Amino acid sequence: MTKVLQVQLYDAGLPSAVQDIIQQCQPTATRQNKCVSATGAHGLVTAFKEPEFKSVLDSFYWNLPDGMPGVWVGKLKGAKQMTRCYGPDFFKYVFESSADKSIKHFLCGGQEGVAEELKQAVGRKFGNYQVAGTFCPPFREMSDQEFQALGEQINRSGANIVWIGLSTPKQERFARRLAQWVDVNFIVTVGAAFDFHTDRVKQAPSWMQRMSLEWLFRLMSEPKRLYKRYLEIVPLFIILNVKEFFSPIKQTTASANQQL
Repeated sequence: MTKVLQVQLYDAGLPSAVQDIIQQCQPTATRQNKCVSATGAHGLVTAFKEPEFKSVLDSFYWNLPDGMPGVWVGKLKGAKQMTRCYGPDFFKYVFESSADKSIKHFLCGGQEGVAEELKQAVGRKFGNYQVAGTFCPPFREMSDQEFQALGEQINRSGANIVWIGLSTPKQERFARRLAQWVDVNFIVTVGAAFDFHTDRVKQAPSWMQRMSLEWLFRLMSEPKRLYKRYLEIVPLFIILNVKEFFSPIKQTTASANQQL
C-alpha cells in the first residue's frame, strides 16, 4: 500500500487486484465483509477535508486508485507496480474472470431499474449470469431497519460480492453501514460503473483516460452537475500533493480548514 494524501492506496496493480478478489471468493474462503473502494481524486480530497470520511476509507480492506492522478503520485513515491484500478474496469474484469466460477454477485445502486438493466448487461457483455439479486437504494438516507432488511435479502441470495454504484462519498458510507448486516466476502464501491456498463452514460475515450483527462470529458458531458466539483477538486488535489511533498500534512479538522 502507498499513501496518497494520507490514504492508503492499493499499489500491486489491477490484474493482481482482480486475481486476489477471485481467489478470496472461493467456497473455502471465510466471509469477512471486506470493503473495497475505487477512490479517485474526489474521494482523496474529500477524505482530507472530512476526517470522518477518512476514517471510513481507513477502515476499508483496499482503496483502489481509481484515477491516474493518484497513480502518478504513488509512482513518484516509489510504487513501481501501481496501476490505475478504474472502478468500471475492475467491475468488468472481475465479472469476466468469475463467469465460469460459482461466485455470486449482488448489484446495489443506480436509479430505479438501473441495477436490473446491469444484470442483463453483464450476461450479454461479459457472459456472467451469476447475479443473485439487485436493489435500488432510495435517495434519502436509509434507516437501520432498512439496512437490516437489505442485509437479509443479500444473505438469502448467497452473494459473495456486493457491488455498490452510487457516488463518492455516499457509496463508501453506505458500504460501511451495510457491512454490519451482511455475510459476504466483499462489498465493492465502483461509482459510475453501473451507468457506464448499461450504456446510460458514455465513457471517455481511452486516450483521455490515459492522460488523466476523464474529468474533462465528464465535465463536458454533464457541466451543470459536475462543474462545481471539478473546479474545486482538480486544483486542490494538485496543491495538496505539492504541499505534502515539501512538508508532511497533519490532518486535523483545524489544519484542514486552515489550509483550505
